[in-house]
Amino acid sequence: MRRFFLPLLPLMLAALLGLPSLARAQAPMAQTQVPGYYRMALGQFEVTALFDGAIELDAKLLKNASPEDLQRLLSRMFVGSPKMQTAVNAYLINTGRHLVLVDAGAAKLFGPSLGHVLENMKASGYDPAQVDTVVITHLHGDHMGGLNDASGRPVFPKARVMVPRADHDFWLSQQAADKAPEGMKPFFKMARDTAAPYQAVGRWQPFADGSQLVPGIRAVAANGHTPGHTAYAVESDGRKLLIWGDLVHSHAVQFARPGVSIEFDVDQKQAIATRREIMKSAAASRTLVAGMHLPFPGIGHVRAEGKGSYSWVPIEFSPLPKAAGQ
Repeated sequence: MRRFFLPLLPLMLAALLGLPSLARAQAPMAQTQVPGYYRMALGQFEVTALFDGAIELDAKLLKNASPEDLQRLLSRMFVGSPKMQTAVNAYLINTGRHLVLVDAGAAKLFGPSLGHVLENMKASGYDPAQVDTVVITHLHGDHMGGLNDASGRPVFPKARVMVPRADHDFWLSQQAADKAPEGMKPFFKMARDTAAPYQAVGRWQPFADGSQLVPGIRAVAANGHTPGHTAYAVESDGRKLLIWGDLVHSHAVQFARPGVSIEFDVDQKQAIATRREIMKSAAASRTLVAGMHLPFPGIGHVRAEGKGSYSWVPIEFSPLPKAAGQ
């Protein structure tokens, strides 16, 4: 009996004296997060999701729904209101022949919570000098701001930047900028300033709807959010991924209610029609999708729930298949 109690004696004394338990290890809070990247195989391709950061959007920006409906939809998905945390993602695709970045994040155009694509790309094992092609879904600052550094120099020294022709013609047009409401004029300047360094060296390339940009990556018109808003169909060995850009800004609301638009949509009616069409197709074909404002890594499936309503099914974290010989 004595041998049983002796090992417990320090703990009993600590409890009696009100001292911290000797059995409880103490360590400072780490206060750091893991690097913001997630990697998956797609046939022979390798896809790396890159986290640029997150911003808070006001639920009041969502249109075509009552405040009560918005609150209910946000609450059922445990999303805060009125401020909604909204991810900003980019995707790096290694085809074996090309290293293609889809969108470049915001850099510091929208504050310190964004602008982490570059550091997360490096953490994932890639260098911006290895990127040979950047494709942009549309010319909003949170998708193209990361093309240049703080001094305005290209971040991707060897890459051509491929952009939808309709967005190029709209956002880089001085005439369109002159006609735009005052609140939109800064976005035109932002697009022109970001494009200029690549235009100066002949590496800014507008493309037409439906273009194949590199083998296995094709542009798909997804107009409405902007005049040339574009999704990218990625395919290797029969495996498919649709990177749909800004089709959805609030996963909590717009899957259940695809008819809800957002104030940023240039053509809200067309944006709604595009969202409904792509969601219907993705659900029916069980195509894997990725979105720039879906919760990171923003990859998953669309499930039809009936009556034009859908739900978001994110992928599970999974290990990469081992390469031959490993």
